[in-house]
Amino acid sequence: MSQASDSSDSYREILSDQLNIYHVTISSKLNYIIKFLTVCSVVFIPLTFIAGIYGTNFNNVPKLHYQYSYYIMWGVLLVVVFSMLIYFRRKKWL
Repeated sequence: MSQASDSSDSYREILSDQLNIYHVTISSKLNYIIKFLTVCSVVFIPLTFIAGIYGTNFNNVPKLHYQYSYYIMWGVLLVVVFSMLIYFRRKKWL
């Protein structure tokens, strides 16, 4: 009887350890996915803001009627994206 009880306790501990390993693995994968989605949203939120400002139909937007304003806006967007990606790379978030 004692041997059966010891075996049962041993199997229960093994199963508990296996479940803990599984939960840690799933949690780690979830953390990676959340980090990736957060970086994506942090990159695209300023781009949406800048495009939203210059996509309005107001005449008082600075540099709106300038010949190269479209290219300047794209340059600013690219600088924002690359600077954020470089920052995240240095912080080892990517």
